[in-house]
Amino acid sequence: MNSPERHPLEPFLPEGARLLMLGSFPPQRRRWSMEFFYPNLQNDMWRVVGYLATGDRMHFLEPGGRRFDRARIEAFCRGRGVALYDTAEEVIRLKDNASDNFLQVVREVNLEALLARIPACRDIAVTGQKAADTLCRILACDAPAVGEYVRAEFAGRELRIWRMPSTSRAYPRPVEWKAAFYRKVFEACGIL
Repeated sequence: MNSPERHPLEPFLPEGARLLMLGSFPPQRRRWSMEFFYPNLQNDMWRVVGYLATGDRMHFLEPGGRRFDRARIEAFCRGRGVALYDTAEEVIRLKDNASDNFLQVVREVNLEALLARIPACRDIAVTGQKAADTLCRILACDAPAVGEYVRAEFAGRELRIWRMPSTSRAYPRPVEWKAAFYRKVFEACGIL
């Protein structure tokens, strides 16, 4: 049996964050191109965000395209009020890969503590099915359809919980298709 793995990153919670994006859990470090969220070059998150922010899906890649540009990504997220973390703080990988299908959540995020650090946040976007399932279990709410939201009250705060499609390339849809869903939540939150 595989050993439990703790989350390797601290939450990214810029002051004034209005949107909290929650994935499931980072891939194994051997797949990272930077020390930040969505680090795998096979994940289109930063291509989707680059496409929405500038019209250029390569905007958040360093020259040569072999690494994401963490400084540029962080600056964008700070400037637009986007916080980042994951729904699991500890997992067991049932197989030696990055697939959410083979992640067993051992310990969920302490959502109340996380939200206490970003008091302006009223929107949470989950970026895939595992993240949606985990968050909805924490909130005791039904999961929204992809591209939609449900309302939930948690720790005295009214929240909109958005369900976004996975940006993993294992979910084979074009960046532009995925971006249409993310545009909706970004516009609703004043990110774009």
